[in-house]
Amino acid sequence: MTKLISPFELRDLGILGMNARNIGFIGRYNQRKNYRLADDKLQTKSAALARGIPVPELYGTVEYQFQVKSILNTLKGRESFVIKPAQGSGGKGILVITGRDGEHFIKSSGALIDEREVRRHCSNILAGLHSLGGRNDCAMIEALIDFDPVLKDYSFEGVPDIRVIVFRGVPVMAMIRCATHSSDGKANLHQGAVGVGIDIGIGQSICAVQHNRIVSQHPDTGISFKQLKIPRWQQVLELAASCASMTGLDYLGADIVLDRQSGPMLLELNARPGLAIQVANQVGLRHRLAAAKKIAELTDNQAEKITLARQQFSNVEVASGQLAMSIL
Repeated sequence: MTKLISPFELRDLGILGMNARNIGFIGRYNQRKNYRLADDKLQTKSAALARGIPVPELYGTVEYQFQVKSILNTLKGRESFVIKPAQGSGGKGILVITGRDGEHFIKSSGALIDEREVRRHCSNILAGLHSLGGRNDCAMIEALIDFDPVLKDYSFEGVPDIRVIVFRGVPVMAMIRCATHSSDGKANLHQGAVGVGIDIGIGQSICAVQHNRIVSQHPDTGISFKQLKIPRWQQVLELAASCASMTGLDYLGADIVLDRQSGPMLLELNARPGLAIQVANQVGLRHRLAAAKKIAELTDNQAEKITLARQQFSNVEVASGQLAMSIL
């Protein structure tokens, strides 16, 4: 039976709740005019490219219904690709194609779909089925990440991504989200992906959770998460931290993927990052955000902020299992 934790215990553990996040951090530190850069993935990509930040290659866009009929022209010669809504959230509306079988497309799960289903998916995106607030949207067609083989067995039927919470340019908490069969190859915790907390100091795994419960190994590949360590960790933190000045957002989540050839690449940004990362790290955000505020007040130098964060938030001792429950 899962042990419930009282609100007083959660406060002592430094757990950040939704209201405190929305009012005390998102509302206080993020100007609304800057949200659109994070909410619109096309704008994120353009801003990143302007700053020399690597992003997945954009094959094309579908902005109007009449363009849906000719989508095969855009996909001609493409064996693999990803179609996603520019203003989507929570991993909704993402179609991952890993190959072809004659006239059919192969999804990351191995299921086959035809051209009609691809066109229907694009039409639904344009109609706003997956977008924030149901607004009319644009479909983006991107290259499928050839992710670092070091992470191959930690994700199933999909690409793992690294979520880093950044406050005032200081990386405060991180996790890697590993796709599973139940998440349909998507790195989204609400759909069944595994979240693995990552030590900010050394890039080493801390704790793994699925559906807010601790797990020791990947449910599909069977590999233990205990030895998971993120390669090129300093680059990951540098990329994530640089997104603060790019967007003008003081509180954000940066989602990063590790490409085999290009290394860390920015996948997307989130101006309202979720709170389940606290469960994956077995530690609350509130105390870390207070420490990050002090770091940001000490220096404006980005490299120094990262160095201090790695020292401040490294090798944190946690009580395994203490937060393995739905607290958010």
